[in-house]
Amino acid sequence: MADYFTHFSCLLDVGTPDNAARALDLYNALSLEGAEEDPQSDGFLLSIQPEHGGTQLWMRDEATGDPQRVIDFVLVCAKTFGLTGRWGFQWSNTCSRPRVNVFAGGAHVLDLEVGETVAWISTHRWLAEMLDAGQGGKP
Repeated sequence: MADYFTHFSCLLDVGTPDNAARALDLYNALSLEGAEEDPQSDGFLLSIQPEHGGTQLWMRDEATGDPQRVIDFVLVCAKTFGLTGRWGFQWSNTCSRPRVNVFAGGAHVLDLEVGETVAWISTHRWLAEMLDAGQGGKP
């Protein structure tokens, strides 16, 4: 039997150490929501990174994580703390055993000021589209 994982590790600068501390409360609220979902979200881990001045939040998976949960959290932080500019991260999808079509990844870029996606990519979807286009759309 194979196990499937989504891995990521990224930072978000929330501007001040006070914002970083407040972000922990936002994270806990989001985690409670995720625990009530059926099925439960894989979520992510969060910590404040003092080596980056105490304003950086480190978001990462424990064994596997949920990129959408990261996006939702970052958008809440952006709105709460008035963050601006673009922010993004990437992830990889892996498997504990060799399987066909299970290794992939993606990336997502947000405009923090307007709270919208700028662009995103799924390498699994991209590969399928490129292969399909090379065959003239025929199987």
